[in-house]
Amino acid sequence: MKQVKIQVPSLVENIRVVESFIDNSKDTFHIEDDIYGNIMVAVTEAVNNAIRHGNKFDKDKHVNLSLYVDKDRVRFEVEDEGEGFDYTNLIDPTAPENLENPGGRGIFLIRHLADEVEFNNDGRQVSLTFLLTHPSDESAEESTSEASTSSDHATA
Repeated sequence: MKQVKIQVPSLVENIRVVESFIDNSKDTFHIEDDIYGNIMVAVTEAVNNAIRHGNKFDKDKHVNLSLYVDKDRVRFEVEDEGEGFDYTNLIDPTAPENLENPGGRGIFLIRHLADEVEFNNDGRQVSLTFLLTHPSDESAEESTSEASTSSDHATA
């Protein structure tokens, strides 16, 4: 398993650093375009939450971002230095009474974009896992469809 870690001060401007980190990771570890968008939105939202809600914009506190790459998945861990929060008792942003609220959608969004979401350390750390499609799986599917196409032509 390969891993890369960065640490950024809790400034909103550092979201750009995180975006660059994700872009570089996409290229370095050959992350497919079909999950890249989900990763970009979910991870930047998690870092934004860590800066805003966890560290409360305290530039002396840091957000740690770690990436773990395995053959079939990538996992991002975002950890802040805040007090944590009760991630088991969140409002439903899709409930009619919450639709007009300006916030409260970040974790909902993260849970829908990542394949697995896990909170640790009283909510100070969130782990986002994204499953990868294997190029070998795709070529196996292609060769299977080519084989069936070839056999169809052979019988015709």
